[in-house]
Amino acid sequence: MGKLGNALYEIHHMDEMAAQNQWMNRLHPLVKLLLTIFYLTITVSFPKYSLAGLLCMGIYPIALFILGEIPFWDSLRRLRIVLPFVCLVGLFNPFFERQPILTIGSITITAGMVSMATLMIKGIYSILASYLLIATTSIEKICYAMRLLHIPSILVTQFLLTYRYISVLLTEANRMMQAYALRAPGQKGVHFKVWGSLAGQLLLRSIDRAAEVYESMALRGYQGEFTYAVKEPCRWKDILYFLAWTAAFCVIRLAAAY
Repeated sequence: MGKLGNALYEIHHMDEMAAQNQWMNRLHPLVKLLLTIFYLTITVSFPKYSLAGLLCMGIYPIALFILGEIPFWDSLRRLRIVLPFVCLVGLFNPFFERQPILTIGSITITAGMVSMATLMIKGIYSILASYLLIATTSIEKICYAMRLLHIPSILVTQFLLTYRYISVLLTEANRMMQAYALRAPGQKGVHFKVWGSLAGQLLLRSIDRAAEVYESMALRGYQGEFTYAVKEPCRWKDILYFLAWTAAFCVIRLAAAY
C-alpha cells in the first residue's frame, strides 16, 4: 500500500472510530466542541514559566484516551508528522533566556528551558485535544454543533465538503498513480516529465467530480443548508460532564496563579 493508500486508510479509520458506540461518542457534540475550545483557551493562558500547573492539564487527554478506549500509541503514530513541528516552536528559547532559575546537582535549569518545555507541552496538548474531538465525534456532528453556535452555514458547509472531498481527491490521485505504476513497472516515483500532465488530469478529474457532487446535492434538494446530524437534546449527563471538566480546568488554572 502506497502513501496515498495509507492516507485513505487513516481517514476511513478515523471515521470508523468516530462512529463507534462508545460512551464518549454518545456525548452531545456541542458539549465536546465547547469543552475542547475551553480546554484550549485555558491551556494557552498559562504563563510561560508555569510548567507544574500546565502538566496538571494533561489529565484531560489522558482521561479521554481511557474513557474513549482510543489506542494511545496508534494515535501518536498518526500524529508523528505534526507533533515534531509543534515541538519546534520554543526550540530556541534556551538561547535567548539564559538566566538560571534552578540547580539540580551539576545541572542548571534556565528560564529558557522552562519556557521551551511549556510551549511544547501547550502545542502537544492542543493537538491531542483536537485529535480526540475528531476521534470521538463524526464530522457531521461537529458541523451540527457548529451550527448550534450560529456559525454561518456557508463556513460550516465549506468545512464539511473540504473534509469529505479530501478522500475523493486522494482516491482519484491513488487511481492515477496505480495506472502510472502499471505503465512504468520498476520505476521509482513519477518521472518529472509527466508531473504537469498528471497534475492537469487530476485537476480535470476534480472539476468533473465536483460538478457531479453538486448536481447530486441539487437533485436531493440542497438549498444552502445541510442536515448534518439527527437533532438530539442535551441530557443532564452531558451537562454534568461539561461542568465537571470546566470546574477542574478552572481549579487547576487558579491554583497555578498562586
